[in-house]
Amino acid sequence: MNDYSLILALRLVHIVSGVFLVGSIIFLTWLLTPAARATGQAGVTVMQQLLTVQRMAAYLVTAMLLTVLSGLMLYRHDSVSFGSGWVHTGSGMTFSLGALLAIVGAAIGVFVNLPLGKRIGSLGASIQAGGRAPTAEQGAAMNALQARLGTFSYIAAVLLVLATAAMAVARYIP
Repeated sequence: MNDYSLILALRLVHIVSGVFLVGSIIFLTWLLTPAARATGQAGVTVMQQLLTVQRMAAYLVTAMLLTVLSGLMLYRHDSVSFGSGWVHTGSGMTFSLGALLAIVGAAIGVFVNLPLGKRIGSLGASIQAGGRAPTAEQGAAMNALQARLGTFSYIAAVLLVLATAAMAVARYIP
């Protein structure tokens, strides 16, 4: 595969996986999760289906890895081909900012949100196994975990939207 074909393939992977990832995170954070919380047990059932049966987290992690790795390869290609001075141009700095925002957003997803989601799932399973309404302690713990997940999901979503915006305009910044 020649250099031009490789760059086209990397851009295709980067853009398609990035669109899937950012769109999914926006939908989950700003629409689905609040709706699931508002609908009580029906929402819990939908979220359990997405997480356990349809393995939503695996798709999101895969998309994140594809997006970040292809992005790093594209960045490496551009920074080497355009010389070290490229990084200090408007385009180079905008791509760098976008990359930093995306990597921080992805890190929040992997190192904060995934563990929080697993803790919520475990607590929910233990509540269901009990066969009765959650205790006050369990309810408080679930609410605290969900609030924390909501906050970090929102932060990650905003970072990914800003990263996407930076990537969209970077080539046009002198």
